[in-house]
Amino acid sequence: MSASGGSKAIIAALLANLGIAVTKFVAFLFSGSSSMLAESVHSLADTGNQGLLLLGGRKSKKQADAEHPFGYGRERYVYAFVVSIILFSIGGVFSIYEGINKIQQPHELEVPWLPILVLAVSIVLEAFSLRTAVRESNQTRGKQGWISFVRHAKAPELPVVLLEDCAALLGLVFAFLGVGLTILTGNPRWDAIGTLAIGVLLILVAVILGIETKSLLVGEGANADDFDSIRDAINAQPEVEALIHIKTLYLGPDELLVAAKVAFAAKAKLVDVARSIDSVEAAIRAAVPIARVIYIEPDVYAPNGAHPSTDSIVIKGTD
Repeated sequence: MSASGGSKAIIAALLANLGIAVTKFVAFLFSGSSSMLAESVHSLADTGNQGLLLLGGRKSKKQADAEHPFGYGRERYVYAFVVSIILFSIGGVFSIYEGINKIQQPHELEVPWLPILVLAVSIVLEAFSLRTAVRESNQTRGKQGWISFVRHAKAPELPVVLLEDCAALLGLVFAFLGVGLTILTGNPRWDAIGTLAIGVLLILVAVILGIETKSLLVGEGANADDFDSIRDAINAQPEVEALIHIKTLYLGPDELLVAAKVAFAAKAKLVDVARSIDSVEAAIRAAVPIARVIYIEPDVYAPNGAHPSTDSIVIKGTD
């Protein structure tokens, strides 16, 4: 994901949610609709979400230092995790609390047409925000389906914004139905039920995003295509006798660490091995440009697999 593309989607969502949050809150003050209050908190939480994503992107650009020798790329994962758990959960728990309270103590709508108008306009604005996120995501997801894209994207911003916008649209629909049924039936509990539905939706999205961002925080390796490209680039070098084992790790969405134990000729001179390692590193970077941190450990290939790493994979190189 390009930084500019991700930022464009985040800023579009931030501006839309900020305006919508203010409008919804004004509508709540005039109408007393619990669905409008839940949606106001939802949009306010989403606005904070986008602010945190932008902050995480900015902090991730800090240069590596002695305390963080591999840089700050994972800042983006940390802030995405905060977004996925704390803000979504706060919005969800508040909405459920408000819904239960309004079921127990129903409140008649005072200006019924106002929340309907605000919700209709909000649906249009959220649709534009979602369209922006979809366009930016299409530039990076390739042939992946949407579920696969959300599950496997290494850059967290676009999946977060996508799920936020989808949840926002569904939440608006729930609120619209709750308010609409309240107006039609005269029963304010429909408004409260819409509020409960919004809360359940937010918590569900929080769980999904929490699972995905936790995996990124713990540390994920290269995807299958990049792994194969790195493996093939190493084995394609004529000096390589075998690739004994390889480990990869995302240091950030745009930076991959590659560590490999590579077998060279047993009688090769040190200077020749050093040149061969340089060639291997250049081949890896050409095949997978985000492989920016590379460590190659030279070794001699043992046909019987007698290597200290018990989880090593042995892949024959070129003869």
